[in-house]
Amino acid sequence: MTLEVKNGRFGYGDTQLFEDISFTAEKGDLIAILGPNGAGKTTLLRCITGMLKWKSGGSFIDGVPIKKLSARELWKKLAYVPQAKGTASSATVFETVLLGRNSHIGTFSQPKKEDTDKVSEILERLKISHLADKSCRRISGGELQMSLIARALAAQPQILILDEPESNLDFRNQLIVLETLSQLSAEGITCIFNTHYPEHALGRANKSLILGKDGKGVFGDTARVVTEEGIERAFGVKALISEAETKSRVFRTVTPVSLSDGADTQNERKPCGIAVVSVIANGFSQADRINAILHKYGKYTIGRMGIPYRKGGVSIANVINVTLEAPDEEIASLVGELSAIKGVAVKATCAE
Repeated sequence: MTLEVKNGRFGYGDTQLFEDISFTAEKGDLIAILGPNGAGKTTLLRCITGMLKWKSGGSFIDGVPIKKLSARELWKKLAYVPQAKGTASSATVFETVLLGRNSHIGTFSQPKKEDTDKVSEILERLKISHLADKSCRRISGGELQMSLIARALAAQPQILILDEPESNLDFRNQLIVLETLSQLSAEGITCIFNTHYPEHALGRANKSLILGKDGKGVFGDTARVVTEEGIERAFGVKALISEAETKSRVFRTVTPVSLSDGADTQNERKPCGIAVVSVIANGFSQADRINAILHKYGKYTIGRMGIPYRKGGVSIANVINVTLEAPDEEIASLVGELSAIKGVAVKATCAE
């Protein structure tokens, strides 16, 4: 299933919020939307889902304008998770999550065992089963946020759109949410989320959209969009993107350094270099996706070796080493795309 936004434009009265926003979300994409306060990230999500009407342009699912879909048709395909704000219902968490099954239950029908079983499964997946019988008025804001995510998952959508899903959550619950999004993406569900954390985009999203206060948006592969130059242009802040290495992969972090002085931030292309990108995949289920990404960078490839590793007749891992001669930003982009795949460990070793 494909979600497209074509030349989206929106504003209130004479105030233009954003214009000419276009992007495509394919099956299994995990897309982050970033931007400074006031850029219209939440408003953009509401336009995408049809809750607000575009001034021009539109949203399309598999080529069909969202505005032509009935509410029941739309919410069978798409689920939306708002920020957990305002007064919560007195319903229990289990009852709240069960509401997400409405699109699967007939108008005059009662929930069936398969519906309650699905709710229990999702509560377990998000590690909030202990909240099942608690009133939503008696849980924390972070717990309510997790409950709203669970309600959206109960609908079994093909497209999941979330407004700052990690806000108000501690580190553990942030990781649970991010890990869940990665798993859903690996299962073929398209996920789009707003975030205030560039690291979450760099570590999880294969594509990103940065909204600027000028109403323009920059969309593309995350490693090409969420750069030091891209952050400075959008946020007016000089930032340092650095790397922290573990045994299995490299994590990229963003540290704000100073306010921008407004100087030209045009990215300078770095000279070509030699790098070896090592990929370890747990099993072979992601082989097609890995090969498709490597094929995109084929013009830079000067050598490749794959080693299927089997133990006791069971496939354990697929090991691939690819040698490339490419600009540094191309190598970073390749590593970023591969890192976004669930169950893949990847590192690049660059020649001095």
